[in-house]
Amino acid sequence: MKDRLGSIIYVGKARDLKRRMSSYFMASQKMRANVKTRALIDSIHDFEFHTVRNEEESLLLEGKLIKDYRPRYNVSFRDDKRFLLVKIRLADPWPRFVTTRMKKDDGSRYFGPFPHSGALHSTLEWLNRSLGLRVCRPPNPGEADYRHCNADIIRNCSAPCIGRISREEYFARVEEACRILEGKGKRGVFDSLRAEMTTAAENLDFEKAATLRDILQNLEKTLSPTRQFARGRGVQTTVKPTEDLAELGEELHLAGPPRVMECFDISNVSSNHIVASMVRFTDGRPDNQNYRRYRIKTVSGQDDFASMAEVIRRRYSRILLENSQANPDAEFSQESLIDSQRRLAREGKAKIILPDLVIVDGGKGQLGMAVRELQALGLHDLPVVGLAKQHEEVFVPGREQSIRIPHDRGALKLLQRIRDEAHRFANGYNSLLYRRRMKESLLDDCPGISPNKKRQLLEKFGSVARLKKAGADEIAKLPGISQKTAAGILEFLGRDD
Repeated sequence: MKDRLGSIIYVGKARDLKRRMSSYFMASQKMRANVKTRALIDSIHDFEFHTVRNEEESLLLEGKLIKDYRPRYNVSFRDDKRFLLVKIRLADPWPRFVTTRMKKDDGSRYFGPFPHSGALHSTLEWLNRSLGLRVCRPPNPGEADYRHCNADIIRNCSAPCIGRISREEYFARVEEACRILEGKGKRGVFDSLRAEMTTAAENLDFEKAATLRDILQNLEKTLSPTRQFARGRGVQTTVKPTEDLAELGEELHLAGPPRVMECFDISNVSSNHIVASMVRFTDGRPDNQNYRRYRIKTVSGQDDFASMAEVIRRRYSRILLENSQANPDAEFSQESLIDSQRRLAREGKAKIILPDLVIVDGGKGQLGMAVRELQALGLHDLPVVGLAKQHEEVFVPGREQSIRIPHDRGALKLLQRIRDEAHRFANGYNSLLYRRRMKESLLDDCPGISPNKKRQLLEKFGSVARLKKAGADEIAKLPGISQKTAAGILEFLGRDD
């Protein structure tokens, strides 16, 4: 759920989103809701939804999004606690499975993450028991450790520490457990447990049947197929940047995959703060260090076209200026401007690398302004496209008809990712400026009121609301404020209502 500035204020999941969403807007439900829920409902301006394959995936994605955006109205998952992973270090003399919440580059083998911690612990206990794997902590247990351990009796450990099982056989059991955690051959495991459970029930051994039922349910939860969702605002693990870049280059008829892309978006929630964002993707992934944000300076009112022209002009004139300062001999070259910039980049002399593709958020209007500014700077051959959000159409200069890339193609998804990232970054900046402005007093815009007079008024009346209720005579009692000024203040505050 998003507010009017595009900020994410709540993340939730449901099997039936329509039913859950409609429940928020039923008058009877709203009246019974607590203060926090009513405040959330009043703040909702837009929605965005993601479809996943099962409950486990929804938990993983929900946790990722909450940790990434820290929505105001979410309570759970806001800490940095991660879902459990299973780790095994095969380089150990006698490897064992342990749980962890952090994946490290330590040569170990990892499985997960797993959203159901209780089911995971039960599954590991069953695996260790059924396969006779050790659970003791010593890195290389021997006879001395065995004398203080009863795991072979209590936990059905195969006791490799005293040679009761060969090293080759123990590692074969470890490999079988790894295959099960990967989900390989799980149907056979499920069928075997169901058959054993049925047999126990037929023999009236209901306690054993109930135990097998619980094991089976925990295994199904643990081994349910889930995609991993990467932390951070980066690309999800299901995305294939290399393939998407190659496909995008073909769809747009570029000379090759656009390794460096820059996308621009304008955010003008109100005329007070018109801002723009520029995000850069390198090799299909966000390059956060090269993000830029702009406050529009030359445009009055809400004019997306003029605002786009300004930010394009500022961005690429800055690139050309900095590269020319670092390489003063470049202006005497006979090469075209783009060719000289590409050569400087290859030689490592360019302070800022010119992108392979420029993307503007919008249709023909925004694209036309971007093309005009690039041509004025001499960047005639720099590839630029516009992405219109309504039908996800791609507009190309000099082409009357838009390009409709199928929605299941990675090329369009890549364009959507960079466009959405630019939109998020622009709205975040606008939201920041809006919060700053809310801290300012309405008296800042009142004609004839100096900072000293504003301070006097707020010290006397405490707030603007109380000042509105005061009479002109009472306001005029303050030093430096005449009857005419007091009447002007009340008139100004009255117009603001």
